Amino acid sequence: MPEPTPEARHAAVHQAASLLLCHPEEDWPGRLALVRDAVAGLPGTEAALLARFCAAVAGVPPLELSARYVATFDRSRRRTLHLTYYTDGDTRRRGGSLVRWRQLYREHGWRPPADELPDFLPIALEFAARCPEPGRAALREHRAALELLRMALTDHRSPYADVLAAVCGTLPGAAPADRAAALELARSGPPTETVGLLPFPVLRPQAADAEESRR
Repeated sequence: MPEPTPEARHAAVHQAASLLLCHPEEDWPGRLALVRDAVAGLPGTEAALLARFCAAVAGVPPLELSARYVATFDRSRRRTLHLTYYTDGDTRRRGGSLVRWRQLYREHGWRPPADELPDFLPIALEFAARCPEPGRAALREHRAALELLRMALTDHRSPYADVLAAVCGTLPGAAPADRAAALELARSGPPTETVGLLPFPVLRPQAADAEESRR
């Protein structure tokens, strides 16, 4: 059997990561088994990272993993799965960014779930798996958000860091050297035009570490 092309391998990684980053519900055991079997036949570091995540959570009961998921992604702004939050915060500018995501999906016949924002990472990853050229371009555009999330998950010692590392590994070019470089890539400086909520705090690495220790 011929080895998959890089494009096919990346599409498989994106689809697998999309499934793993969705909330673990009743279908989680089957979803995990599906991903584990799919990545077992893939070469490359990204597949190995996804396999390591699958092994790390295989023995965790779904209810416990659900609680961990909520604590990881829903209770910390530094670990949100919504990509535009890293560059736009809760500003009017973010509204325009969300509109561009919706337009991108519409242009390619993609209809994401109506009950989720279009910049939700699992949705973006599934789009990249099904529509590789525009999907990968969108992920590259949000490289800074992906790297910041990867670093935050690593700091949190979460196994989900492996899933983000696999996604980042499919993107061309060198990764930012540290959080400061990633923040610079994400348009340095906090947003100032708020719409009723606190702006996203763009923190220096030391401040970010201090905030994380309080969570």
